[in-house]
Amino acid sequence: MKRIPSTQALRALDCFARHGTVWQAAEELNLTRSAVSHQLRLLERDLGFRLLDRVGTRIELTPQGAAYAVDIRRALSAIAGSAVRNAGRGLSGTLTVSCTPGLATTWLCPRIGRFRDTCPDVALSIVTPRRLDDVSNPDADMFLCFGTGNLPDMDIDLLKEVDFTPLCSPALLNRLGGLVVPKDLPRAGLLHLHDREDWRNWFRLAGLEESCADSGIVFADMNLVYAGAMNAQGIAMGDAFICHEALETGQLVRPFDLAIRSPRAYYLVMPPEKAGNPAAVAFRAWLAGELPSPRALAPPAARQA
Repeated sequence: MKRIPSTQALRALDCFARHGTVWQAAEELNLTRSAVSHQLRLLERDLGFRLLDRVGTRIELTPQGAAYAVDIRRALSAIAGSAVRNAGRGLSGTLTVSCTPGLATTWLCPRIGRFRDTCPDVALSIVTPRRLDDVSNPDADMFLCFGTGNLPDMDIDLLKEVDFTPLCSPALLNRLGGLVVPKDLPRAGLLHLHDREDWRNWFRLAGLEESCADSGIVFADMNLVYAGAMNAQGIAMGDAFICHEALETGQLVRPFDLAIRSPRAYYLVMPPEKAGNPAAVAFRAWLAGELPSPRALAPPAARQA
């Protein structure tokens, strides 16, 4: 190879590797499908080896392509991280971030030290809202909220789309002797947040009556729902993004593969008059590096709710 491939071509490969489809890569990059395919072909030409194979109607990475994509992801992350670190040097001021309790507990707080390391002189405060989609706190500089994103007077970034699926502890599953079909779920005890909408949508997708969701305990906070699920008190309709670590460590399991794409998502929301705050700009860049792909790739069984 005589020259370094273009950044656009490398990003096209990274997006394709994460999503597995050209159309999703094109959506993330705001390009046409043909433009993404063209970038991938140019990259193959520059590298001198095949990145992609056509398998039936699908396009898949070759073993070489998959290995190279891993290296490129690391390189792009290093570049993004370097930009954030250098931008944060000498930066000071105050920043108040309003974040939903579930996102704060399971995702933001375990990572917030990375932002502190990049911007050590920023006085950061994290508060929680009254509702998941609440962006009314006048003291907050930005909001990490969960909602529809329909806020025309705000500066908005999509952070992460979400899939919901039933989640429970292995202990509960063992105590029940397993769950064979979705209609077995109500006997395990359903755990709800605020209302029963997500469970009703899931049961409808599973081909069952929405009334299957009428039983169970309703909680006011998602942390309480997950605490109940992890302590074998019932089955939660879980956010696969928020619960990723609990699933990886085996604290929670998925009794069924069926998932629904939520009509709501996680958003970064800023009042326009605060979007220029240097500390907010740095935090926004840091978030983009931590969450490089806002589009959730749903499992094979998932469909739009």
